[in-house]
Amino acid sequence: MNDLTRCAWATTELGIAYHDEEWGVPLHDDRALFEFLILEGAQAGLSWETILRKRLAYRAAFAGFDPVRVARFDARRVQVLLDDPGIVRNALKISAAIDNARAFLKVRDEFGSFDAFVWRFVGGKAKKNTWREMRQVPATSPESEAMSKELLRRGFRFAGPTICYAFMQAVGMVNDHVTGCFRYRQVGRAAARTHGERS
Repeated sequence: MNDLTRCAWATTELGIAYHDEEWGVPLHDDRALFEFLILEGAQAGLSWETILRKRLAYRAAFAGFDPVRVARFDARRVQVLLDDPGIVRNALKISAAIDNARAFLKVRDEFGSFDAFVWRFVGGKAKKNTWREMRQVPATSPESEAMSKELLRRGFRFAGPTICYAFMQAVGMVNDHVTGCFRYRQVGRAAARTHGERS
C-alpha cells in the first residue's frame, strides 16, 4: 500500500486513507455533500489534516451532519459547540454552519436535492484534469467561482471560490489526482460509472 504512487499531499496515515478511499470519488448523497460543505468551511485557514483529525468529533457535534437538525441549532447549542474541544471553536464558522444548513434546505426544496443543484456547475459530469504535478493544480476554477457566487447569493457563508474548489475536489466534481497517482484512473472509472448510471 505504501509503495503506491500518490498525490504528494497524502503523507500521513489519516491523509493517505482519505486520499485512497474518498478524495475525488463522485458523491451524490445529500448528507455526505453537506458534511463536506461544513468541513471545507471549517478548514479555512487551517490544514485539512486538522479537520480529518476532528472529523468524528464534528459528526457527533453536528448531529451526524443532518442538515434538518443542524438548521434547528439555537444559541444554547452554539454555546455547547463553542465549548467542544473536538471541533474548531470559531464562532463565525459555527454560526456559518447553521446558516448553511438552513440555506442547504432551501436549495433542496427548490431543486429536489442539493446534489441536483450543485452538480449543475460541472454539467452533471465530473471534470477530469491531467495535472502531472500538484503545483499545477489550481486553487479555484471558473466553475468554483460560479458556484461561490450562487451559494453566497443564496445565503451560504464560508463559500468563497477557493473553498468551493476544495469542495469540488473532495466530492469528485473534479478529478485532481495527478496523472501518475494510482487513484487517477480508478477515480476516473468511478466517475464514468456514476455518470452512466445517472444519465
